[in-house]
Amino acid sequence: MVWRYYHSGALLGYVLANREAIRRGLPKDFFADLLIWAVPVALVFARMYYVIFNLDYYLENPGQIIAIWEGGLAIHGGLVGGVLTGYVFAKIRGFSFWKVADIAAPSILLGQAIGRWGNFINQEAHGGEISREFLENLMLSDWIINQMFIDGSYYHPTFLYESIWSFIGVGNSSLFTKSQHEAW
Repeated sequence: MVWRYYHSGALLGYVLANREAIRRGLPKDFFADLLIWAVPVALVFARMYYVIFNLDYYLENPGQIIAIWEGGLAIHGGLVGGVLTGYVFAKIRGFSFWKVADIAAPSILLGQAIGRWGNFINQEAHGGEISREFLENLMLSDWIINQMFIDGSYYHPTFLYESIWSFIGVGNSSLFTKSQHEAW
């Protein structure tokens, strides 16, 4: 079920980017071709980032470095890998990286906004401990509050904060890139 959130976010992001790319004169297969390269590179970078920030464990258990099926991918590393791949791909195909980035930004944020709900379902990527009262003061639904009860404590629903800000970012970046379209 969790993979549905990650995949749904990625798929909707791709659809948005592809539609906008065609509208702005990029080839219709541009983002499909880019993703063929960007997805594996992003996965490698996501794993590298996770391993680096848990280095003590992986130095003692080097065989676990490749065990991505047990979890351990960090979006920050994935973004770095994806951006680097996008830069190289845009240059090879003869397009402005900034034009590609302007098209991709709302899509990445949309994927992030939806994908963070997978973190919520997994009860991972949450903030520090807080009280139930704090969560109730945020006027959250009981099902969110109950899901933030992990191992005997309540935690900040950072997935929700990031999801909301990412949705706002989708709107803002879409408006900004539409207003800048003529500048290309």
